[in-house]
Amino acid sequence: QVRLVQSGGGLVQTGQSLSLSCVISDLTSGRTFSQSAMAWFRQAPGKERECVALSLYGGGGYGYYSDSKDGRFTTSRDATKNTVYLQMNDLTPDDTAIYYCAARSLNSKTWYAADYQYWGQGTQVTVSS
Repeated sequence: QVRLVQSGGGLVQTGQSLSLSCVISDLTSGRTFSQSAMAWFRQAPGKERECVALSLYGGGGYGYYSDSKDGRFTTSRDATKNTVYLQMNDLTPDDTAIYYCAARSLNSKTWYAADYQYWGQGTQVTVSS
């Protein structure tokens, strides 16, 4: 049984920062997912779920990718803690959404939600103007 447990989120004002974390564990096999792709998605009301950042294992470390061209969202991982993080800076009301962490069995780059098999419970991020 794979579990992704998220923490963080909440209500902030425009221009502030917020960080989310997600701990992944496999209660059945003990698999760590340290060499699997992990991602952060968000879903605003009435919109499709979109990937904002992802990370891949490679070369003994991780490569990080962000969908935000302005560099406001960055992800990182701590394999020793089986934890992935999302740092969000200079937030605006358009960033208001439920944010999810996700993992997949493969270590390949994909921005599509359907390619991820495991999901966190979601956490609300609300940015007030």
